[in-house]
Amino acid sequence: MAIKTKSRQNIAFFYQRRTKKELASALKLALSSHLVTMIWGLLKTPAQYDTSELKVSMKRLRTGEDSLTEIICSRTNQELQETNRVYKEMYKTDLEKDIISDTSGDFVKLIITLAKCRRAEDGSVIDYELIDQDAWDLSDAGVKRKGTDVPKWISIMTKRSVCHLHKLYERYKSYSPYDMLESIKKEIKGDLECSFLNLVQDIQNNALYFANEPYDSMKSKGTHDKVLIRSMVFFSEVDMLKISSEFKRKYSKFLHYYIQQDTKRNYQKVLLYLCGEDD
Repeated sequence: MAIKTKSRQNIAFFYQRRTKKELASALKLALSSHLVTMIWGLLKTPAQYDTSELKVSMKRLRTGEDSLTEIICSRTNQELQETNRVYKEMYKTDLEKDIISDTSGDFVKLIITLAKCRRAEDGSVIDYELIDQDAWDLSDAGVKRKGTDVPKWISIMTKRSVCHLHKLYERYKSYSPYDMLESIKKEIKGDLECSFLNLVQDIQNNALYFANEPYDSMKSKGTHDKVLIRSMVFFSEVDMLKISSEFKRKYSKFLHYYIQQDTKRNYQKVLLYLCGEDD
């Protein structure tokens, strides 16, 4: 089992107290670039890591929508609330303000609404009447009209609880000739399409959604290490067993196997340790 963030931060604290040097800075001098990037990520809290990734994505000439979308669309209210707090603490500005300055259109409306953490929490009572009405409204706002009523889609998908949406997407099939993912692909394009797809896939099967990320980073020639590192650092704080199980079910081989094929040396060893599985 991987060492959790609090334990890693304790190690960094005692190292600095004993040597008068920051552990991250010392490691930078001793390790390769990919390994340094991963260790730096592991020494941060999840909110600090998400915050730094979001800031980096918005420093580019064109906003790194992949990072922005993946983080904002897959985090819980509590996680996003903490990220908002840490972002303000680290950069002396609001996350919302920076997102608005770097993005535009319906895409930014969706991302900002999610970042405001207004999604209902899962409750003990399931409102099947509201689920049915929402399924009808999503269909009526999309495939049943010319031009998608995007604000209606945003409103429903960002305010309803995860449990509600999970049942809603099943009910949606009763009113549309397509499932929710197919409807998104037919109705919307660009960054907004990507965001809605991320949002729906995460709600439908959170573990499978996260399993897809490391696979996508390694499936073609040349590993996309930034995505792989971001995925594995985040996985160190969640249920890796579920993610590994979904990975094996979908791709027929363990995540462990792909890491061994696509990475080398100490970088590989850390990835395998975080992976926590064996063939």
